Amino acid sequence: MASYVEDALVTNEKLVHSGRVSLWSVWHLIVFGVLLTPLFGLGLLLLVSAFIEFKTTELAITNRRIIVKHGFIRRRTIEMNLNKVESIQVDQGVLGRMLDFGTLAISGGGLPQATVDGIAEPMKFRKAFIEAQEFASSLA
Repeated sequence: MASYVEDALVTNEKLVHSGRVSLWSVWHLIVFGVLLTPLFGLGLLLLVSAFIEFKTTELAITNRRIIVKHGFIRRRTIEMNLNKVESIQVDQGVLGRMLDFGTLAISGGGLPQATVDGIAEPMKFRKAFIEAQEFASSLA
């Protein structure tokens, strides 16, 4: 089964960088899930929630756009052309800095700001975006 990003690529569009949710960003769901599982399986719901968040969030930069997809049953996508993105902001708390995860805020093109929480290696994603945007603008 192909990922949403792979299915969304159009002719001559290439994947430049992909991101993922950090397991550290869902640690609280995992810990409480394990601790609460003996209580009528309540913890199982938390573990399933963490798994769904981890497995169904896709984040990618192509040579043309940024693609973000959330959700399993209910899907929410954000796709923005590279030349329309005005900024990518990275927000990392102390724990995020130590464990290398954070929140990305993508804004531009008159669209409201799109935030993606719990992304692993957010500075690496931001750097890949800047490089892709510079490369795309050099071709224009």
